[in-house]
Amino acid sequence: MTAAAPRPLAATTGDPAGIGPDVILTSWLRRRETGLPAFYVLGDPDQMKTRAGLLDLDVPVAVCSPGEAVALYPDALPVVPLRNRLAHPAGVPDRINAPGIVESIDRAVADVIAGRAAGVVTAPIAKKPLYEAGFGYPGHTEYLAALAEQHFGRRTMPVMMLAGPKLRAVPVTIHIPLRAVFDTLTTDLIVETCRIVAGDLEHRFGIAEPRLALAGLNPHAGEGGALGREDEDIVQPAVEALRAEGIAARGPLPADTMFHDRARETYDAAICMYHDQALIPAKALGFDDSVNVTLGLPFIRTSPDHGTAFEIAGSGKALPDSFMAALRMAAIMAEHESRTKTA
Repeated sequence: MTAAAPRPLAATTGDPAGIGPDVILTSWLRRRETGLPAFYVLGDPDQMKTRAGLLDLDVPVAVCSPGEAVALYPDALPVVPLRNRLAHPAGVPDRINAPGIVESIDRAVADVIAGRAAGVVTAPIAKKPLYEAGFGYPGHTEYLAALAEQHFGRRTMPVMMLAGPKLRAVPVTIHIPLRAVFDTLTTDLIVETCRIVAGDLEHRFGIAEPRLALAGLNPHAGEGGALGREDEDIVQPAVEALRAEGIAARGPLPADTMFHDRARETYDAAICMYHDQALIPAKALGFDDSVNVTLGLPFIRTSPDHGTAFEIAGSGKALPDSFMAALRMAAIMAEHESRTKTA
């Protein structure tokens, strides 16, 4: 593949017992009608063929290398085979698949870093079978950050963003109990999160001067301290520090009035203080077409905004919309990043 050749996206297989294979197969079938960017799957060709048969889908599978994927993509689903085979049963998670799941992620990241792929699109994984096999990370995002640190030798702070047609929302604190948010949230954490968001919105989304709206932690953003001092003592200093750096930030804003149509026109991303404050509006406004984007990594990573859904795997009920949106968003991000690097 030459430097001028188009680069495909690298899609991981996810947990093969879940709906990852289902949405990958149905996305490929809709590639022409939706103008889907070229991608290949790091997976088990036999497993993909078995799932296509179970779903009664006419999807030719082409075993290939990443460099062959773009040419094959119009006529077959390109699959780069893993060294570790994957068990085939739909809906039956098994720790035997853990080595293949992890290999798929490892090789997708390696392909992007080596220039063989434009970005990583991860199909959903389940934590339990991975933990049973000795996987030592809380989830996808933390593992990807560890891989980035291994490859580049520097600290990486991943930032989660849910992005859809109507809203981009970022939780500053993520998978922790609500009672722990008050001990975890700091001015420095908010500032560092916002720096990463602003940088990626500029370089990977093409927004020249990103506007950030910071939600208050307490009801009505604390009402001047009457409902808690965290907004005055933690969030407001973060806003002031960001403005001093030239980042267009405002807040803390009452979260209950931040997400209506007119309010969303005033910012490019909502910075929320805890998980549900960000994800409830994001999913309410775009449940089927929102994308989970990991900002702050030295490579592009998107994923569909849904889980493994073992209970419907292989049934034909899984909708591919979010996976297709993740592919499109990764391609758009790669295009903007390429323009930034050549500017």
